[in-house]
Amino acid sequence: MMGRLADLTGPPALVQRAVDTFVRIYGVDLSEAEVPPGGFQTFDDFFTRRLLPGVRPLDPDEGAILCPADGRLLDSGPIDERAVLSVKGRLYEVQDLLGDRVEAERYQGGTYAVVYLAPHDYHRVHAPVSGVVTATRHIPGTLFPVNSIGIEYIEGLFTANERIVVHQSGDQGDVASILVGAIGVGRIGIAFDDVLTNTGRDGGYRTYDDGPDLARADEIGMFHLGSTVIVLVGPPGDLEVQKKRGERTRVGEALFRRRPS
Repeated sequence: MMGRLADLTGPPALVQRAVDTFVRIYGVDLSEAEVPPGGFQTFDDFFTRRLLPGVRPLDPDEGAILCPADGRLLDSGPIDERAVLSVKGRLYEVQDLLGDRVEAERYQGGTYAVVYLAPHDYHRVHAPVSGVVTATRHIPGTLFPVNSIGIEYIEGLFTANERIVVHQSGDQGDVASILVGAIGVGRIGIAFDDVLTNTGRDGGYRTYDDGPDLARADEIGMFHLGSTVIVLVGPPGDLEVQKKRGERTRVGEALFRRRPS
């Protein structure tokens, strides 16, 4: 519903007034954004705005796992040998997050991080590593709120909500980026395929024989109103998180580094 409303066009002055009000209330920094001539045509155009070139420089360490989105680090930690992780004290099985038991086995003994995007944040999601996209999976679900109350009181929040999983494989091994929807999030889309949530169609599981070879920080998808990205990195679990819980993240900053051998 929210996505459809955001897509509606209207008098430019009305759209601009809505954008200006949102910018003022939430403190959005539009100095970093590509604003089209004549302004945004819809509210959704504003939410899915692109950034100006160069405003998110990449960490120079080619071995770093990068932050996939602007937001805040909700949690991070190890994935145990049962492929179970803990977010804010709640346990999640990786097979439930990914929708696939076999895929989950690749992340046993790996590492995870959860990044939350607030409404004022830049809403596009970027590849945390360089690597070929091997598969995507659209998992229909609910749209519970992803906030401190939802995380604390809703059992299995991240496995209940609608989401898209993007699998990459490269020099860093197996990496999955899980784009999780939430209340108020109109849709989630990916940059290299027509998979789109909240349309009444199940995008299902798609494999790519010759998938897109993404460089680190290339765009992989977008939220139409923001939510959460979960990054899973396969073993070995020799990664050190570079952000504190609750700390701001920006696309291209180091999220994890490998421990010196």
